[in-house]
Amino acid sequence: MTDLHSSPAALARAKGTLYLQFRLNQQRFALDVREVIEVLPRRPLKPIAQAPAWVAGILAHRGVLVPVVDLSALSFAQPAAERTSTRLVLVRYRREQVLGLILEQATETLRCMPDEFQPYGLDNGEAPYLGPVRQDAQGLLQRIEVDDLLPDSVRELLFPHAPGQVTP
Repeated sequence: MTDLHSSPAALARAKGTLYLQFRLNQQRFALDVREVIEVLPRRPLKPIAQAPAWVAGILAHRGVLVPVVDLSALSFAQPAAERTSTRLVLVRYRREQVLGLILEQATETLRCMPDEFQPYGLDNGEAPYLGPVRQDAQGLLQRIEVDDLLPDSVRELLFPHAPGQVTP
């Protein structure tokens, strides 16, 4: 029975967390929508010299320069496919920064309890952003941990003046 005096936020928590689903190399992944700022169509980017190949470039968006990472290129060394469902998703990175992610088939959401995602027992030292997995009728769905996406050297390149960054 629903308490008529419950807040909308409390009711939403009781139903679980909302996730944006997408695909990389035909595998399913999810982002917590609380980390998502905006979902945009794919846009032209300015390349960044000397950046890793998976750093797609810089986007000028609403007066802010936003670095963009191609998550497919980062994870599987293959750039995201040029599809109408490929999106540029702006996310909160380490609470203070905006980071763009190129994601394929980022068109659906899922609401579930966060504890439905379980550790899967592999050491992802080279890919710490690959979080726990959830199994459902469509197979495995893996959560992406946004704050763990960038290695220190790339974070320093993309966010040189971020709070807590050590400058030489």
